[in-house]
Amino acid sequence: MATRKLRHIDACLRGPVSYETVTTGFERYRLPYNALTQTSLTAVDVSTMFLGSPLRAPVLIGAMTGGAELSRTINRNLAEAAQKLGIGMMLGSQRIMLDDDDGAAAASFEVRELAPDVLLIGNIGLAQLTDALVPKLAAALDRIGADALAVHTNPLQEAMQDNGDTDFSGSLARLRQLAENLPYPVLVKEVGHGIGAAAAERLRDMPIAAVDVAGAGGTSWARVEQLVRYGEVRDPAIAEWGIPTAHALAEVRATLPGMPLVASGGIRTGLDAAKALMMGADVVALARPLLAPAIESPAAALDTLHAFIEELRICLHGCGVADLAALRALGPPTVS
Repeated sequence: MATRKLRHIDACLRGPVSYETVTTGFERYRLPYNALTQTSLTAVDVSTMFLGSPLRAPVLIGAMTGGAELSRTINRNLAEAAQKLGIGMMLGSQRIMLDDDDGAAAASFEVRELAPDVLLIGNIGLAQLTDALVPKLAAALDRIGADALAVHTNPLQEAMQDNGDTDFSGSLARLRQLAENLPYPVLVKEVGHGIGAAAAERLRDMPIAAVDVAGAGGTSWARVEQLVRYGEVRDPAIAEWGIPTAHALAEVRATLPGMPLVASGGIRTGLDAAKALMMGADVVALARPLLAPAIESPAAALDTLHAFIEELRICLHGCGVADLAALRALGPPTVS
């Protein structure tokens, strides 16, 4: 599994893993511009609360990797950047950690010493949930000092993966059991093909803490898995399948009006983030743009994230608002 994780990293660094015909949909929306803003850029406040934790900006580092030595470098560099910026961080799937007898894989997830104040979110796949998993998963989350757990649902990715877990029957019942019994808040997310209205409806009465819509328009994991499996994309139509992030966000917000939401999937700029926040996201997450900087150094990851957050701050200033509550009060951005 560690080898597969490294091949995923290599594909995301060097391969054609982005959607080619599908966009996030955010380009259709226009952020309102106020030439007579009465704000001071230095005083614009983008702080918020998410899952009970304070964030200095409504940003999470998205789930990326774990289980290999390079994964440890990536996670630790990202954690150091997150601590300095006061933002949250999701870890890659901890499945490899659950059967880790010598602790080598677990070490790649242990970042708390570098990020004592960060909202840290663990990760497991929905297809891997079993009745016997809860105690082991709780122990793994406790070991790394996590604050919450993300359960990722990825039927398309698993279907394209060599020997993927393709049996999702009964997974909703197991998700409910996990959310009811795990002593951590549970967040449900996709991996980049989107959660839309139909899936959100199945979460309506689920005792979960948040949903990450993880829409299409950024990295296609159906494309990644084909590159890893075959060295090429043999089925480009499947690789382009998904719900664009802006559409997913609108559908899930309408279906689950009170649910805390993460917008992710191809969000690349502070402008994208501002639009997503106006459309109902509580926070945004980005992953692949941070991969190469995180391999380089904590400073490189910090610079990328700082520029992203600063652009978001400028967007609020240009909209004529001084904080996120005022931004949301403007209503959703107009469609061009």
